[in-house]
Amino acid sequence: MTIKEKQRAAAAAAFAERWLNKEGYESGEKQIFWIELLQEVFGVERPGDIIIYEERVKDDTTKRIDVRIPSTKVLIEHKSRGENIKKKEAIVENGKTKMLSPYGQALRYIGPLPKSQHPDYVVICNFDEFNIYDMEHPKDEPEVVMLADLGHEYYRLQFLIDNKSSVISREEHVSKKAGEIVGIIYDQLRKQYINPNSTDTLRSLNILCVRLVFCLYAEDAGLFERNAFHNYLFQYPAKDLRRALKDLFDTLNTPYNDRDNYLNDDLKEFPYVNGGLFSKKDIEIPQLTEEIKTLLLKDASSDFDWSEISPTIFGAIFESTLDWTSDRRSGGMHYTSVENIHKVIDPLFLNRLTDQLERILAKKDPIERRRDLVKYQQGLANLTFLDPACGSGNFLTETYISLRRLENRAIQARYIHGRANTDINLSEFDLIKVGIHQLHGIEINDFAVSVATTALWIAESQMLAETERIIHQEMEYLPLKANTNIVEGNALELDWTPTDYIIGNPPFIGARLMSKSQKKDLVDTFGADWRGVGNMDYVCGWYKRAVGQMQQHPQTRTALVSTNSITQGEQVANLWRPLVEQQAVQIDFAHRTFVWDNEAHVHCVIIGFSIGRLKKTKVIYDGVSAADAKHINAYLLDDKDVWLESRTRPICNVPEMVFGNMPNDNHGQLLLNQEAYDVFLASWPHAKKYIRRFIGAKEFIQNIDRYCLWLKDSTPSERRQSHEVMRRLDAIREARAKSSRLETQNMADTPYLFGEDRQPDTPYILVPRHSSEERRYIPIGFMSADIICGDSNMMIPNATLYHFGVLTSSLHMAWVRTVCGRLEMRIRYSKDIVYNNFPWPSPTKIQREKIEETAQAILDARALYPNDSLAALYNSNNMPSNLLKAHQANDRAVMEAYGLDLKSTESQCLAKLFKLYQKIITL
Repeated sequence: MTIKEKQRAAAAAAFAERWLNKEGYESGEKQIFWIELLQEVFGVERPGDIIIYEERVKDDTTKRIDVRIPSTKVLIEHKSRGENIKKKEAIVENGKTKMLSPYGQALRYIGPLPKSQHPDYVVICNFDEFNIYDMEHPKDEPEVVMLADLGHEYYRLQFLIDNKSSVISREEHVSKKAGEIVGIIYDQLRKQYINPNSTDTLRSLNILCVRLVFCLYAEDAGLFERNAFHNYLFQYPAKDLRRALKDLFDTLNTPYNDRDNYLNDDLKEFPYVNGGLFSKKDIEIPQLTEEIKTLLLKDASSDFDWSEISPTIFGAIFESTLDWTSDRRSGGMHYTSVENIHKVIDPLFLNRLTDQLERILAKKDPIERRRDLVKYQQGLANLTFLDPACGSGNFLTETYISLRRLENRAIQARYIHGRANTDINLSEFDLIKVGIHQLHGIEINDFAVSVATTALWIAESQMLAETERIIHQEMEYLPLKANTNIVEGNALELDWTPTDYIIGNPPFIGARLMSKSQKKDLVDTFGADWRGVGNMDYVCGWYKRAVGQMQQHPQTRTALVSTNSITQGEQVANLWRPLVEQQAVQIDFAHRTFVWDNEAHVHCVIIGFSIGRLKKTKVIYDGVSAADAKHINAYLLDDKDVWLESRTRPICNVPEMVFGNMPNDNHGQLLLNQEAYDVFLASWPHAKKYIRRFIGAKEFIQNIDRYCLWLKDSTPSERRQSHEVMRRLDAIREARAKSSRLETQNMADTPYLFGEDRQPDTPYILVPRHSSEERRYIPIGFMSADIICGDSNMMIPNATLYHFGVLTSSLHMAWVRTVCGRLEMRIRYSKDIVYNNFPWPSPTKIQREKIEETAQAILDARALYPNDSLAALYNSNNMPSNLLKAHQANDRAVMEAYGLDLKSTESQCLAKLFKLYQKIITL
């Protein structure tokens, strides 16, 4: 904890202690409460400048918002101390009485506010507790922060003053803190090994850390006697801890009946754990130091409570803490938030199971309800799940927790009824039916298998504790009664266990980034004759294997996370067309592109799919919105299946697109920066004649001056007049001659020429091959023939202003965003998929002239800013108003040419384009 954090924690504790002893009247003390909180705890010098009290609601002057902080979009409904802040009360409105909770009352105030002032957070407070509702990510229950806990949980209210902050759940904070502790222990232990970088050492170190974490958790969660692990380590000097740990691990792995009759008393109190966690006897344990002992006893034990960690979050954090993950990342692993896991499992099965339970609980007949609850529990227990790239097991862990929470609700309903009617056997075997044996995983890394297994054991322990609180009885947890079904291996080589559901986020590795063995995996999975297999991402193998599994077991349904590349570019036809047309795959739900919540900032989609299931309702999620769909195609649109094949020529009568000119000049020998340009002008009499402006994508977008030697019309004698020219040509000739490509070798005879010359002698359109996804429009150029276009751009020779206007329109941008490939998340414009498949309109003469007029207006608006780069002009947050208006006028002109209503949504525009595409290719 930093000094600032310690000071803030102390201030929060003092604030809490003082206010816990006050009366807590809403009308008399709430203003002082919030002013002191902001000022004393969060350091706001003038809280009155950022906070509004008793703000009148515009549509009804009788309504007043208790507290609002506009700068961070926080709305607060404040009650007096002792009031139940979830209890509904009668509210008279428009002559009608409504029963509303304080949260429901707060929601009434939001509608009349301007949309820009709608709150991101609604807080209900009664002095003693803060109930926090995240309006962007709504949950069934609010996050709760108690005033009494503010000294160590103040950080969870940071969102009050920082709009970049979000409310952090306590278990998330604790889990991250646990990861930090493990990282420190790991680093200190590693220093003690003789060969710290060897594979065997790292494997031993990883297993040792898993065991230590389990022991620390076990004593805090009540699986061991209170402080048993701490007290056991405390009695030994550091030099003897190595032997002490070996003895402890051996004891934990030995059943009671098999233990030595003369076992030391300090070991007798430890239970038999089972499950294989302590079974390996050949792991290397180094000598421990006093520093490590202090870490284990104080930081990791006395000062920290492991029982509050989230096994779903902690598994991933634990994994990311340790060194081996640098290798794991090269295998395509990324880490998953609980929120994103639910984007997969909720629509796949959890929503249905939750709705089913709600219907049962709503039944009025107690006998029927009880009977259905028993069947419901058995139904939960019969479900099976597979994550064939499970990593630290967070998908499996969160799935198990979600199932057990549903089961605990069923148990609670049965128990409340059964206490009076003695219809329920409280033995754990009859009471709890859902088990971790229902969850299966495949993971290529042996350590991740250990982490996933441990995370499931911790989850099982925590859910058992929740059940105990419901029935008010203790239940035995140790020894572990069921091994988890997580196996080590390559999922594309192993047989998959038949299950009801397949879930997970398989490795994200692009087609050009795979190792030889990974490429072989794909070929073996698809077969060498599968079209385009060499251009597929690694994740495609999991889709193919899942479909193969579903063909054998049609009841299985699948939902996988993938980089959005599998729904764009040539992979759509290569992967999805055979799956849909030949193997009857259909997409049941989909999350369109969003940022996966992790350090890699990967842009992903989620696709839920099945075979032979004609679901009436399909759902497309786009950000926070969800829309029913009749049919979801492979571009994740509500439309018929359409396949954009790679084409060498446009489907419409428009000029062809070609690549720019490739120098192939040994790292820029034909290219000149401003300094080299000036030298040539001063030293070579023919320089002006043979130097042209050169423009690659970077030069075009960033407004960088660059030039090139354009010597195609030069004579040998002219070239020899410049020593610098001849030096550069010699370097090019030598490099080309050494190339492994025969075509390049042949170019060695003409080193003064570009390797590939496609420069037109007429004006042309320039399209950068890569552009930021954050721009509303791709900056497209209309260039004169004397400017040499580099091969980081595409060119359209013989193009007109009409073509420029259509291509720079929002309609074409929507097409690009949907069908183009991506580099990371940047747009990768291609001629064969994007341009050649683009369906052009058939405008009238007047419509065509209007597009030409608005296209010229865009160029004129740009010309007003000669010193600004296109990157600056097309920054989505800083676009000049006259340039934006010119683009909007052009958008209207293009939409009219397509016969589209000016209010058409992007989805409607895309539907029009795809319909037109299908019409054109069938003519």
